[in-house]
Amino acid sequence: MVSTVPILVLQHIACEPPAAYEDELRARGLPIDRVQLDEGQELPSWRGYAGIVAMGGPMGTYEEAGHPWLADEKRLIAEAVLAGMPYWGVCLGAQLLAASLGAEVARGPRPEVGVASVQLTAAAAADPVFCAAPATFEALHWHGDTFTLPDGAVRLARSAQYEQQAFAIGHAYGLQFHLEVPVALAREWLAVPSYADSLEHAMGADASARLLAQLERASCDAIALARRLFARWLDEVVGPHGSGASSGTGGISGRAA
Repeated sequence: MVSTVPILVLQHIACEPPAAYEDELRARGLPIDRVQLDEGQELPSWRGYAGIVAMGGPMGTYEEAGHPWLADEKRLIAEAVLAGMPYWGVCLGAQLLAASLGAEVARGPRPEVGVASVQLTAAAAADPVFCAAPATFEALHWHGDTFTLPDGAVRLARSAQYEQQAFAIGHAYGLQFHLEVPVALAREWLAVPSYADSLEHAMGADASARLLAQLERASCDAIALARRLFARWLDEVVGPHGSGASSGTGGISGRAA
């Protein structure tokens, strides 16, 4: 039986949708309520949803002066996650999860941009979601910020450049990297002047062509892994816990870092 309880999607810019994650939701017939925060759409109450998916964006979690809705979004995330709501945050969505739970988000030593390896930690083998990932895999990175782990969080993955690549706390997951992006969507990003400029600043001349070539080699495996991990989140986290969390029960489980 297909669930009629929707997933709340928090989107921060039109060109960064859930992509492969949304494909998995639609393949299962799961309803989606999408909020376009950068377009001024209001946040609903998180209660009544099976889970929250928060995507990326060009803003920082600390840029509330330019994006006042960030304060309300962080409050919603904190309240929902602390009550046990399943959460899946990608890039900015991972940083928002960390910030909402009291961790520090700040500029990193240098941008991490391009397709590069991610390595699982030993703790990932016991995680109900990341146990399905290979020990090392290729993912798209496009961020300049990093974060500390919230108290009680478990680090699940790292890269050579940044220690924080994936973590879990309770029923919430934060992924700094992008597995979900197909080449066609990356082309849309590169059509945004600010995105193209930031890429060239990070990667140098011919950055767009080199990034697309990297992604063409990696995207098939990455998207398959995105669907596999997200399916496990839906089955192992949202399935058992979503209905209880949506009514305000549950809470952060006893994970240890």
